[in-house]
Amino acid sequence: MKGNIVVGQSGGPTAVINSSVAGVYAAARKLGVNKIYGMVHGIQGFLQDNLCDLDEYLADETGIELLKRTPSAFLGSCRFKMPKIEGHEDVYEKVFEIMEKHDIECLFYAGGNDSMDTVKMLSDYAAAHNKPQRFMGVPKTIDNDLPITDHCPGYGSAAKYIASSIKEIIRDNESFGVEKPTVCIVEIMGRNAGWLTASAALAKGDDCSGVDAIYLPEKTFDMAAFMDKVKKLSATKSSVVIAVSEGVKIADGRYVCELANENVAVDAFGHKQMSGTAAYLAAEIAKETGLKTRAIELSTLQRAANHLASLTDINEAFQVGHDAVLAAEEGKTGMMIILERNGDDPYQCGTSAYDIHEIANVERSVPAEWITEDGCDLNDGYEKYARPLIMGELQPWFSNGLPRHLVRK
Repeated sequence: MKGNIVVGQSGGPTAVINSSVAGVYAAARKLGVNKIYGMVHGIQGFLQDNLCDLDEYLADETGIELLKRTPSAFLGSCRFKMPKIEGHEDVYEKVFEIMEKHDIECLFYAGGNDSMDTVKMLSDYAAAHNKPQRFMGVPKTIDNDLPITDHCPGYGSAAKYIASSIKEIIRDNESFGVEKPTVCIVEIMGRNAGWLTASAALAKGDDCSGVDAIYLPEKTFDMAAFMDKVKKLSATKSSVVIAVSEGVKIADGRYVCELANENVAVDAFGHKQMSGTAAYLAAEIAKETGLKTRAIELSTLQRAANHLASLTDINEAFQVGHDAVLAAEEGKTGMMIILERNGDDPYQCGTSAYDIHEIANVERSVPAEWITEDGCDLNDGYEKYARPLIMGELQPWFSNGLPRHLVRK
């Protein structure tokens, strides 16, 4: 590439999204790109000409390695929705004006569904107006709901954290051998896709009995059946732990969290801000059964726990960033790098570039064949798929007893 490049991050961060920035930087540096800019707070910051020079942080291997060990979005994220092109051409022209000002040849955007929509619209505008600049998507989402790609960077580390936390919660809940059990409801992120909640199934092993039930948004949530399940479990067990997705819905289409609070906030993309499902269910159980209950909401811990990140996930996040640059060098634009599984024993995964129009705004659900007939658990098909994604660890660098992070000035 003759010009400079810029990389940005968007949407909810992950434990490994910074590894993708490291991958973009490493590949661009190898190709001899002159300037590698970072968008400060994604496309929203870019529209304000808010850039940083990544050489300031990543010029040596120490910076890259520390970035891999840093959670959240090092460059800063945003939830800015690009407007429809018609009637808002000035917004798009502003993007190209800033690209031209800094001699930026290609823009790389790491994110999920909404971020890929930004890549799609910018590449479409460039094509329609004969602009030479190129746009590449770098996949990221703990929700694992991007289509086409086998899985999404960020998911493996979140799944590893969730499964580890579930094991610890079960161990804690089993500590008290009282006459009546404590019913613990663990709320897990994922919106309308149950991939993250499904990872609770990975806690089961020779040293852990596993959760007693898993409720995914792919199945309609039946309150009466749920309560019946809790009563049956509590009649025979001294500990009950249930994993439930924040996005479970009842038959009329309402989220369970809306049953407690109808005034749910909505973000720029029209997504309802979900929270409170576990608290609502725990309260209902206590009211109907008199049992002791506990609600645990893992919340942002699921996406911030870099200290327990999957090494497989870190390496793949780096790879998709790296390979996005190679694809752009070949002249590709309006595409996202996808992960393609080539084998399970041993696990092998490669990458390729795929048309962004087939990916943006499409949400992938957990396959029905991986959900048990009663809708309350996952079978071996999910285990075979997910287990390789949580393998391996990268030791944090500790300072004063805590993990050290790379911080933007």
